[in-house]
Amino acid sequence: MKNTIGSNVSVTLFGESHGTAIGAVIDGLAPGIEVDTDFLDFQLSLRRPFGKISTSRQEADKFEILSGVFNGKTTGTPICIAIPNENTQSKDYSKTYGKARPGHADYCFDEKYGFRDYRGGGRSSGRETMGRVAAGAIAAKV
Repeated sequence: MKNTIGSNVSVTLFGESHGTAIGAVIDGLAPGIEVDTDFLDFQLSLRRPFGKISTSRQEADKFEILSGVFNGKTTGTPICIAIPNENTQSKDYSKTYGKARPGHADYCFDEKYGFRDYRGGGRSSGRETMGRVAAGAIAAKV
């Protein structure tokens, strides 16, 4: 399973919904590009679950830029954005072990890869979108 997209600028997604963290590494950006952390925070807030049919799992989705940014600007090295998973109650998913959840990518993921992380979907979880949203928020300002 390949988790990197792009050639001149690439984005590598990492993590699982019930792992330590989830995020993205953005590589190929020139140094000196402004990184708007308020915009990044706002974009991440838009993908959070809400409403009656969404998951009841709530996360702060507070990101940390681990590398590639200094004094609000890109350094030219890979940018690593990590978002810790804080509400990982994997035991809640024990009753769905071996079952595909309706409206989720569980079945497709299992058919394609022959393996599925039943603790909330792993890489087929909705939380996986956070790395994409974080990378998109950086790219939108370039």
